[in-house]
Amino acid sequence: MKPFATALLAWFDRHGRHDLPWQHPRDAYRVWLSEIMLQQTQVATVVSYFERFVAALPELRALAAAPEDRVLALWSGLGYYRRARFLHRAAQLCVERHGGELPRDFDALAALPGIGRSTAGAILAQAHGLRFPILDGNVKRVLARYHGIHGHPGESAVEKQLWQHADAHTPAARVADYTQAIMDLGATVCTRSKPRCEACPLADDCIARRDGLTAHLPSPKPTKTVPVRATVMLILRDARGRVLLQRRGPQGVWSGLWSLPEAADIDAAWRDAQRYARIDDAQALAPFTHVFSHYKLRIEPLLFDGATAPHAIADNPELRWCDASELAALGLPAPVRKLLQQIEGTTA
Repeated sequence: MKPFATALLAWFDRHGRHDLPWQHPRDAYRVWLSEIMLQQTQVATVVSYFERFVAALPELRALAAAPEDRVLALWSGLGYYRRARFLHRAAQLCVERHGGELPRDFDALAALPGIGRSTAGAILAQAHGLRFPILDGNVKRVLARYHGIHGHPGESAVEKQLWQHADAHTPAARVADYTQAIMDLGATVCTRSKPRCEACPLADDCIARRDGLTAHLPSPKPTKTVPVRATVMLILRDARGRVLLQRRGPQGVWSGLWSLPEAADIDAAWRDAQRYARIDDAQALAPFTHVFSHYKLRIEPLLFDGATAPHAIADNPELRWCDASELAALGLPAPVRKLLQQIEGTTA
């Protein structure tokens, strides 16, 4: 076996993570779900979401048959909701085209929504022991430092180099363990800040450590000014404590999720509120900022208590009045759910 893989597997046997819930059993469905959840999200956060998700939808056919609102409710709080919609659609395609299973053919698997080259490799390597390299964020960091590769990993030329090294280091035996090992090393030892080089099994041959470049590799993404947008969220609550929700459109952030109606400013918020319900007064709640990957959203909540819902709203499938029990079963954006939880104790 190659020296890189040999050293890494020896470290993994003693120090790697062997008790993650998707490792027991380590089947394709559970590996796939964990890989999608772990995109942009730490293991410590994912574990509870994973366990809740597989308890509700324990296998691929159950996921394919579930209503989208159910899938989004189980995902609520993880963010990047397009991942959940891709997961749902990929499961449906597997039922339609692949006999209700994730395909073992690499090209067919990588072609499914939300999977791609690295995730397909991780599924085939971990669930079936097939030799395919992976290149998630942790692996990019390990390889960029070990080989002293400069340039942002998102650049095509840099990524190409990293894929070449990822493939060269992947062994023919113990591929599942190796795949978990290199992810574990990046997550627990070769971390973004303050890497524990003294505990790394690859340290003796690491160029970044040798040249004092661990703080500079991988090269950061070129910085851009993050724009700030603003919105007013309307919280219309009736005498029964129900809140008016609106399903967001198919485009843009939080697409397809149930959320609060929004307006560009306070005047527009009042006009919209009067269209949705009969209202008397409003209470301006403390504004807050929610940070996305590409912009910041300043949210100004406006609470209309004691609103009276006209019957016409019931005929609009994109609007619905929900009580607390119904809210729990819906996929809501995390800041909206938090906001509604904060006002739950106020007088209706």
